[in-house]
Amino acid sequence: MQNNKNIFDFYQSFGLYDRVIFKKKNNENHPTLEKLVEKILSLKNIYNKNSDQLVFSDGNIRSKIMIIGDAPGISDEIKNKPFSGESGLLLNKMLEAIGLDRTKVYLTNVINFRLPDNKKLDDNDIRYFKPLIFDHIKIINPKLVMILGNSTLRTFVDKQQSISKSRGQWFELNINNNIYNCMPSYHPSFLIKQPLQKKFSWLDLKEFKNQIDIEKLC
Repeated sequence: MQNNKNIFDFYQSFGLYDRVIFKKKNNENHPTLEKLVEKILSLKNIYNKNSDQLVFSDGNIRSKIMIIGDAPGISDEIKNKPFSGESGLLLNKMLEAIGLDRTKVYLTNVINFRLPDNKKLDDNDIRYFKPLIFDHIKIINPKLVMILGNSTLRTFVDKQQSISKSRGQWFELNINNNIYNCMPSYHPSFLIKQPLQKKFSWLDLKEFKNQIDIEKLC
């Protein structure tokens, strides 16, 4: 239960303890972060995890900029934060290059538990977590979403599309008639293995920043 406390402390740090987590709502079906955490934890036995191994989110809960990766790594599981390891350090540099940092964005993953041997998402993982990441997006209600990695893209696009062909191109994600503008790009972990692709990631970042400036989100 320590991880649940960490999550609640995270909400409190932004002054949202009453407004977001425990505020009574007339519509019981309205998604909240508290309910979302409960739903995710209901899957922990499938992944042979304890509650304190949940990797939920990091960054600014009030941000209109959301960044979504695929699944946590070992460092993320230890620190209970997404993008905590080597790929997180690279992501920090990428954000810094366009004038952002973790205080200005909201970070999460499609999958909130580390997968065995850090394997890629399979169809079952996507089936379990797709409705949950959709709820997560609805709750945060971002204006712009950056989708990092091929596995992450598969979650949001029904037909097979490679990240190399889709990166840098905006598409609209429709969730219950709410439209979210999304851009796929390479995951930092891929860029670490394929540093020559960083030049394309930089083009994506500049386009993403351009849209941030147009919408005056920072």
